[in-house]
Amino acid sequence: MSVPAPVSASPTPSPSSPRTTGGPPRAAASAVVLVTGFVLLSFNTRVAFGQLGPLAPVAGFGTGTVTLLGLLPPLCMGLFAPLATPVRRRLGEERGLFWASVLLLAGAVVRVLGLPGLFVGTVIVSIATATVNVLIPVFVRSRFAHRRVGVMMGVYALSMGAGSALVAALMVPVWQASGHSWQAAMGLAVIPSALAAVAVAPQLRAPAAAVRPGTSPTGPRPRPSGPSVPATTAGRRPGGVLRTGLAWSLVAYFGFQTLLFYTTLAWLPAILVDAGVAGTTAGTMQSLFIVGVAVGGFVLPVLAAARADQRPHLVGIVLVCATGYVGLLAAPGSVPALWSLLLGAGLGGGQAVAGVLYVKRGRDHEHVAALSAAAQTGGYLIAATGPLTASVLRTATGTWQAPLLTFLGVLALSLVTSLRAGHDRP
Repeated sequence: MSVPAPVSASPTPSPSSPRTTGGPPRAAASAVVLVTGFVLLSFNTRVAFGQLGPLAPVAGFGTGTVTLLGLLPPLCMGLFAPLATPVRRRLGEERGLFWASVLLLAGAVVRVLGLPGLFVGTVIVSIATATVNVLIPVFVRSRFAHRRVGVMMGVYALSMGAGSALVAALMVPVWQASGHSWQAAMGLAVIPSALAAVAVAPQLRAPAAAVRPGTSPTGPRPRPSGPSVPATTAGRRPGGVLRTGLAWSLVAYFGFQTLLFYTTLAWLPAILVDAGVAGTTAGTMQSLFIVGVAVGGFVLPVLAAARADQRPHLVGIVLVCATGYVGLLAAPGSVPALWSLLLGAGLGGGQAVAGVLYVKRGRDHEHVAALSAAAQTGGYLIAATGPLTASVLRTATGTWQAPLLTFLGVLALSLVTSLRAGHDRP
């Protein structure tokens, strides 16, 4: 894949701008640095959340621990997503993403300090991830050409999935090699966290500038087609955009998709173990699930960004996910690899397409940021109910049938409520 050039490249570079100084060779080098930092930060963003699933069946984590650690990420990301908006206004996307990467590193270190550290570190990582999630769509829109939006959102999701899958696949082997130390396995996340912080640091040289509606630190950008939303209300604050049906549709879409994603991520190995699959095999299936997340997360944004109407893609996501859940209901132990890959591809694509929806429906950078923050605030708070609800249903009924049937109901509700977010009204 060719390296996309930053949108700030110009035939007449400004000597005061580190984004354009030095002509084509310098611009090409800056583009490589930009994309490298973007990929490594994306690679690291979901690593911590994929570590628990493979370890839980073999490391002796109790049901309460797994439930709480599954609940904390979406809950914290929902509570702290609104903070990304003032962070962006004060620091800009580049500095905001750098300090978020530093916080990710700190959280990864704290997570190895015993069970209390695992909980505290998960909260820290979740706060940092909330900031990254909100800023990335604005960063992509402002730093890359409009035709590259789908590709770069796909790269973001692919890198997230690849990082999580790689580390998840190493969890059980490292646990075994370290004498059954879950701290040593969790410590693997420190490596990509440190690389991400170092790789994003060059973006601190980007000029800080106040962002006005319709502009960015890199200059004016053409507006995509979308609903006309007054910048003085919906274009500036997450609370302002919640006056629109579009925002509520995005909240519903992102909330239901994220509920299913984090609940499946937390409980897929347990579902398979209850169906008779060996614990180590269930951990491998978790890794396959995350591989599916990476593949679906790359392909769906590229396809969706090429069209003005994303509703067919939303329908396709629901059908793929429904096939995976029906497979777990009907024959969970027969071809678990297929069900894991289908669920990963569907839920990974569903997560990644959300970024395309923010950019496509957003009127300008401020509106994109507000839509992203509002959808993720409400969406993650909805999602936080998923792992606990699944645990309660499993305990009450003694099987995973009730949770899986509930997941299918959530999918249907997601389809009905999210279609407004998938297209521009005439």
